[in-house]
This record gives sequence, C-alpha cells and structure tokens, in this order.
Amino acid sequence: MNEVLNLTQEWDKTFPKSDKVDHRKVTFHNRYGITLAADLYIPKNAEGKLPAIAVCGPFGAVKEQCSGLYAQTMAERGFLTIAFDPSFTGESGGAVRDTADPAINSEDFSAAVDYLSCRDDVDPEKIGIIGICGWGGFALNTAAMDTRIKATVTSTMYDMTRVSAYGYFDSNDENARYSMRQQLAAARTADYKNGTYSKPDMSAAAPVGEIPQFLKDYMAYYAPGFGRAFHPRAVNFSRAWVNTSTWNLINMPILQYTKEIRSAVLMLHGEKAHSCYFSRDAFANMTTGEGEKWAANKELMIIPDAVHTDLYDNLAVIPFDKIESFIRAAIGG
Repeated sequence: MNEVLNLTQEWDKTFPKSDKVDHRKVTFHNRYGITLAADLYIPKNAEGKLPAIAVCGPFGAVKEQCSGLYAQTMAERGFLTIAFDPSFTGESGGAVRDTADPAINSEDFSAAVDYLSCRDDVDPEKIGIIGICGWGGFALNTAAMDTRIKATVTSTMYDMTRVSAYGYFDSNDENARYSMRQQLAAARTADYKNGTYSKPDMSAAAPVGEIPQFLKDYMAYYAPGFGRAFHPRAVNFSRAWVNTSTWNLINMPILQYTKEIRSAVLMLHGEKAHSCYFSRDAFANMTTGEGEKWAANKELMIIPDAVHTDLYDNLAVIPFDKIESFIRAAIGG
C-alpha cells in the first residue's frame, strides 16, 4: 500500500533544530492508500508510553514551516509529536500534485491518529491534534468524526470551505458562486482535453502596494526572496494550487457537525487577524443551541493585537503554555 517517497534527510526546516528532542522522518498511509510523510519529534530520554499530538497546516504550507515548529515545541514539553504534509503536497504522496480535498484532508488527520495509536511508545488514549490556519477547519471536522481524538487545538483557523464558497468576509453571493462553478467546469474540461492540471499564472500577481495588509503578511512569511519562512516545497507563493483545487471546497461545508464534538476544543486567534471571524463564528456555532450541552470543554482565546501570521511563528505570541495545559487537562496528564 505504501508509495515510495523521496524524503529529504538533511535538516531543511525554517526554524532551528532543538537539542531537547530527537527527530526523524516517518511515513504512514491514509484510508485512500496515499502515503504521507511526517517529521517525528520525541523528547530526549523519554520512557514509557507518551501522550501524542499530530500537527498540520497552514493550508498550502509544508511540515518544514510552522506545523513543524509547533510539533517540535510540544515535543520539548513532553509529547511525542508528528508534523505531516497533507496528501498531494510536500513530500507526501498522491498522484495529482498541489491539490486539495476536504474529505481526503480531514482523513489525513485521522490517518495520523491511526499511526500514533499503533506506536508502542504512545498512549492511544492520550492523543490530540493541532490544526493551523486552513487545517484548523479540517481539525474540527476530524474531531467531529474521530472519537479517538481527546483534544483539538485550532490556531488562527480558516474554514476553507466557507472562504472558497463565500469569499473573504462572505462577500460572494449565489451568482458569484455560479460564475466560479462555470470557471471550474471549463477548467476541468480543458485539463482533461490537454492531459494536464493547469495552474494560475503567478506572474500576474498584484504589486504589494495594491493588496490588503493580510496578503502582505502572508508574503512576508511565504514569499521567495524575502519571506522569513519560504520553502520550495510549499504550495503557497512557490508552487501554486491547481486551478480546480476549490472544486469540492465550494460545495462541501466542513463544520456542519461541530456541535456534536464531545471532546475538548481550544480555539486560538489574533484579535487583529482578518480571519478572526472564522474562529468566533465556529466557536459560537459549536457552543450554542444544540452544541450547548457539550460546551463546557470548549474555549476560545483571542490574543490581543495579534494578526493572522503572528500565530505561525511568533514565539512571543503563540500561547504554548496554554496549549500544553489545555491538552494535558483534556487527556488526563
């Protein structure tokens, strides 16, 4: 079932290597037969069965960026952790590169739980997940289905299905969505006819002075040449998504069952993040009405003055103490 992956063995992360943890590459497969690549972080001199965390995100990023930073930091705090590349991206497998699917990407998180649950050095009753940016939404979707997950942390969450269908700040109406569907349908036909998967022309990007501040913030993190965390395997600002990547994202809302999440959830977001409304709305939906009966172990933490990308790699802003204490309380140590 496992694909043969070409895994880079040298340290090529966008953050320094810690001397407090041991690191190596591992692989595992999801229910669709796709082999996923991950970085495994284990506290040095660890003994016995450890609590474990799977980390992924942001959407379009790779494990060498902030998911790896989160995973390494949590390993320094006593957890066995993995940061993995999603299907079709980074070093992971999947035949069509640089594409996304809400079902398969949610499955990737459960596949990570499969892997962790079967390790001899992991306590399968003490597994949590951390989803960053667009993977925060996938983490919630996974937590609504996978009862093995005892704690979920979302950091600077995007609901990728909402933003794909409705645009930023819900600016798209039904006619706009119909126009997108027409464009996607035409792209599918052209791709099939040409035997390729087309991508947008990245050279047509707008100059920095003509784009919103949050896109400038993204560029300051991802962009080649000056981004502080540029990585050549990342989709964002490097490889680009195929044009039909939003096909399923538009029609498959992923947060429909979050009211039924019984396990613990911590949502983190910056007060000044353009995306903060995703977390505020998702938390309200999860904890009111039918979700009120499971609201006691849900928390929303708004971080003063922080923007979206501060929660990617700003160690002065990311509340790792809170993340650790929340997960330990949820898993029982």
